[in-house]
Amino acid sequence: MSPFSVDRRVAVVTGASSGLGRRFCRTLHAAGAIVVGLARREDRLRELEQELPGFAGIAFDVSGPPAAVVAQVLEQHGRIDVLVNNAGYGDPVPALEENLDDFRRVLEVNLVGAYALAQRVGGAMVSAGSGSIINITSIYGEVTAWPLPNAAYSASKAALAHLTRDLACQWGPAGVRVNAIAPGFFPSEGTGAFLEGDKGELFVARRTPLGRSGREDELDGPLLFLASDASSYVTGQVLVVDGGWTLA
Repeated sequence: MSPFSVDRRVAVVTGASSGLGRRFCRTLHAAGAIVVGLARREDRLRELEQELPGFAGIAFDVSGPPAAVVAQVLEQHGRIDVLVNNAGYGDPVPALEENLDDFRRVLEVNLVGAYALAQRVGGAMVSAGSGSIINITSIYGEVTAWPLPNAAYSASKAALAHLTRDLACQWGPAGVRVNAIAPGFFPSEGTGAFLEGDKGELFVARRTPLGRSGREDELDGPLLFLASDASSYVTGQVLVVDGGWTLA
């Protein structure tokens, strides 16, 4: 199992206060990584600090400039080995009813914020000659969200997937790998209400060859694979974890 080890690697996770981000922090911590979680809700970060010895939470909005928070992590730990760009959001709105400011806000968080942090962390990784950046996209970056009207979210995640490929090409020669995970339906704040209802679960089951939504633990393996040397010859890829949704 040694190729999958992330022991003592410094990992930064955005959107760490809930949902998949919280799970990613726990998974990396359990695998031996030194984890720094970034999120807006400081109280939840303090809860994780109590739960995970050595975990550090920093209040940070990904739509803001990342220079100071990246400098803080580098000053404390000397390097960043893994970046998980997980923060994101989006609410289904018909395109003819969507306010352009709301559309821009989704892109600002899901795409521009991820790029700004990757750019800043990527610079440190390029200088160090190694690193793994993992962007969390979505099945809606691979296929449309229809019949759900979600143009802003879909556009932002599709762009993030292609940004992953471009950065992989730019930084690959320096030893920095950039990949993405595209989850299907998993329990989180964004999908919680939808999946808790019989109608939502039935909708997912009918569209998914495996006949159900995903469990949180089913993203642990893909995360550790891309964060570790097990994927040392993998870059620019979008690993879809969706129970077969995008095949239907």
